[in-house]
Amino acid sequence: MTDLLLAILHHVTMFALFGVLAVELAVVKPNMTTGQVALAARVDRLYGLFAMLMIVIGFSRAVFAAKGWDYYSHNGFFWAKIASFALVGALSALPTIRFIRWRRASHRPDDGEVAHVRRFLHAQAALFFLIPIFAAAMARGYGSFT
Repeated sequence: MTDLLLAILHHVTMFALFGVLAVELAVVKPNMTTGQVALAARVDRLYGLFAMLMIVIGFSRAVFAAKGWDYYSHNGFFWAKIASFALVGALSALPTIRFIRWRRASHRPDDGEVAHVRRFLHAQAALFFLIPIFAAAMARGYGSFT
């Protein structure tokens, strides 16, 4: 039952995380209003929360679920998935910092800054796409180096 529960939480959290990223992409656009900046900042906090949940649930699953840590720790696709997730997280830092600055400044951001942030959001989405690919390969036993 623990394996099933952790798998469900892991998948639901992953979909939620991607959904929040999609909302950020929809909100962060040229001619943003101060209201949209505030919304982007709130949505970005959710993004951070879901990312933290994903880490906790994902590693709990790797350690406590049916396959166990030995299976995951010796799989190249697992580490590729972790690296992709880490890169997505690293790329999320700049947008987060910009949202905080924009909200504190209480005026709409310059469209050039918005375009710069959108490039980071698109890069996150592109790398995010790799995560389920690596997960599917890993779940089917590919990538084992033992």
